[in-house]
Amino acid sequence: MNYGIVSQEQLEQIDEILSDKLIKLGVDCVIIIDMAGNIITAKDNGESKYDVYSFAALAAGNFATVDAMAKLVGEQEFSLLFHKGQESNIHFSKIDDELLLISMFGRDISLGFLRLNVVDVIEKIKNIWDKK
Repeated sequence: MNYGIVSQEQLEQIDEILSDKLIKLGVDCVIIIDMAGNIITAKDNGESKYDVYSFAALAAGNFATVDAMAKLVGEQEFSLLFHKGQESNIHFSKIDDELLLISMFGRDISLGFLRLNVVDVIEKIKNIWDKK
C-alpha cells in the first residue's frame, strides 16, 4: 500500500469512514499519521481541543519507541498501543508499515468496542488505498 499520492476523493472517503465509524461512536478525535508524525487526515467531534500537530509528532515518537522495545523482547512489532487515563484514553493502531491510526476517547466507550470498530476502519481504508 502506497499512500504517497492521495486523491481528494480518497481523502473524502477516508474522512467519511472516520466520521461514521469512530466519531459517531463517541471518539473525541481520530488522526491518521505517517511514521514521521505528518498528519494525513484528522477528524474530531467539534468539541475536542487537541493540538493535533504536536500530538502527531509525539505519537510517532511514542510508537517508534515501543517498536524498538518490541524488538528487544523478540517481537517483530507491537501493532497496537493503548494508554488509559482517568478521563481520556488513547488507542494507537498500525494501518500498515507507513501509517498509524490514533483514536482519543473518554470513559464512555469500551476498549473492546473501539477495537472492533478500528479493525473495520483499517480494512476500509486499506481498500480505498488499494484502488489507486
